[in-house]
Amino acid sequence: MAVIQKNFTDEELVRSFAEGDNGAFETLLMRHKDRVYTYIFNIVHEPSIADDIFQDTFIKVITTLKQGRYYDAGNKFVGWLMRVAHNQTIDYYRRLASDKEVSNDGYEAGDLFNEASLLDYSAQDAIEKEEVFRDIETLISMLPDDQRRIVMMRYYQDLSFKEIADLEHISINTALGRMRYALINMRKNAVKYNLVRDLEKIFD
Repeated sequence: MAVIQKNFTDEELVRSFAEGDNGAFETLLMRHKDRVYTYIFNIVHEPSIADDIFQDTFIKVITTLKQGRYYDAGNKFVGWLMRVAHNQTIDYYRRLASDKEVSNDGYEAGDLFNEASLLDYSAQDAIEKEEVFRDIETLISMLPDDQRRIVMMRYYQDLSFKEIADLEHISINTALGRMRYALINMRKNAVKYNLVRDLEKIFD
C-alpha cells in the first residue's frame, strides 16, 4: 500500500488519512517534511526551536485533518501546510514575547535590551512574511484562470515549468509566457492596491 501511495496526489492522501489510513499521512510527511523544516529554520535559525515548531506544525495538521476541517482552507494541501508552519512560527514568537514581559524583572538592563531587540527583529520578520502571504494570495486571486493555475503550481506546489507544462498539456514556452503575464498583471495590481512588490524574487 505504501508503494502505491507514493503515486497518490496530496489530496488523495489527505482523504485516505481522514478515512483512517495512517500510512497516508506518513507519505505526506515524507513528501513535505524537508520543505517545511527548511522554511521554519530559515526564520528561527535555531535547530532545537525549529524542531519544536516543526512538531507543533504536524500536530496541528493531524488534528485539523482528523476533524475534517482541512477543506475549509480552500487551497492546495502544500500551500495550506506552509501557512500552518508559518502560523506556528508566529505563535512561537508571540509566546516568547509574552514570556519576556512576565520575566523582565530578572534581567540585567543590558541583557534585556539585547535579547528584546533580537526578539523584536525576528518577530517582525515573521509578521512581515505573514503580510506577504496575504498580499500574494490577493494578487493571485485577481488573475485569469490559466495564469492563476500556473502561479499556484509554481508557488504553492514548487513544480518545475516542465512539470507544469505536462499537467496543463501545453508547451514549456507557453507555461513560461503565462507566468510572465501573470507577473505583469500581479505587478500592476500590486502598485494599484499598494501590495507586495519584488514579485520576481518571490517567484524566481
